[in-house]
Amino acid sequence: MSSAEINKNEVDIVIGALNADLTQFLTSWRPFFSGFHLIVVKDPELKEELNIPEGFDVDVYSKTDMEKVVGASNATMFSGYSCRYFGYLISKKKYIVSIDDDCVPAKDPKGFLVDAVTQHVINLENPATPLFFNTLYDPYCEGADFVRGYPFSLRSGVPCAASCGLWLNLADLDAPTQALKTEQRNTSYVDAVMTVPAKAMLPISGINIAFNRELVGPALVPALRLAGEGKVRWETLEDVWCGMCLKHISDHLGYGVKTGLPYVWRNERGDAVESLRKKWEGMKLMEKSVPFFESLKLPETALKVEDCVIELAKAVKEQLGSDDPAFTQAADAMVKWIQLWNSVNSSA
Repeated sequence: MSSAEINKNEVDIVIGALNADLTQFLTSWRPFFSGFHLIVVKDPELKEELNIPEGFDVDVYSKTDMEKVVGASNATMFSGYSCRYFGYLISKKKYIVSIDDDCVPAKDPKGFLVDAVTQHVINLENPATPLFFNTLYDPYCEGADFVRGYPFSLRSGVPCAASCGLWLNLADLDAPTQALKTEQRNTSYVDAVMTVPAKAMLPISGINIAFNRELVGPALVPALRLAGEGKVRWETLEDVWCGMCLKHISDHLGYGVKTGLPYVWRNERGDAVESLRKKWEGMKLMEKSVPFFESLKLPETALKVEDCVIELAKAVKEQLGSDDPAFTQAADAMVKWIQLWNSVNSSA
């Protein structure tokens, strides 16, 4: 599939603007964003006016717009990196592609710029294979197929819920790892896509992601916020928690999640050593989250994504709420998110 074969009316590109000047970012992506509808959501804590170059089909949303749609009391859910979730909420397209504003197109080993949007859509439109691992990676990719011994009864696959892309240069490491390995950069371009096996957890990154909004939109939930949350990725956990919820719900409903291509080039941003000086409780919360998701079983009566999120929120409050107030706040945010999702989408 080429870019020309994609139905661009089915795709929204959502950008969370944490930087006021988006000129370099959007100019670098112009060859691949052209013809698509863009939703740019300004971080409500960003004071400067956005600088957006001409020539894009773009709608820009600010704190004022958020308050009109969800109310002033709920607009606080969409600060920092979580501002992009407002774009997920108001979009009406089948697919969402979201890329952080500190990333530019990567180059493949042959020196060609990577069309991340097209690759994400290819990943989403082809089935996933979470029930039986294919050792030749994604069997639907050009040049690949199912290996000998792969059951024919499973070769039709299941719907793909999400496509989790990767990063060259500054990989999405946590602050302690990056601080310890200050010079480490990711230079490995692995030309592969694979489905994450069912029941396997993974830390989904919001830096370079796409998902089928019609299939799992409400599962992309802005919930777990750190007390000392900052404006660089290693000072946040919202996307990792969201990803664990998304993966568990996808497993429950019989969908798949892919990882691998496409890559983006992630520019230098932030100071990992400085981030460590802040009170960063993310590691502690993750250690408590893993056994919770390992033992969690959603009820068979949860047949819709919205029902799954509500049941998950109930379990979070009951099983993790006493461990840390961040979990109680996350559970409440998940319930509120579903209320907003139903309200915004029903009124539309």
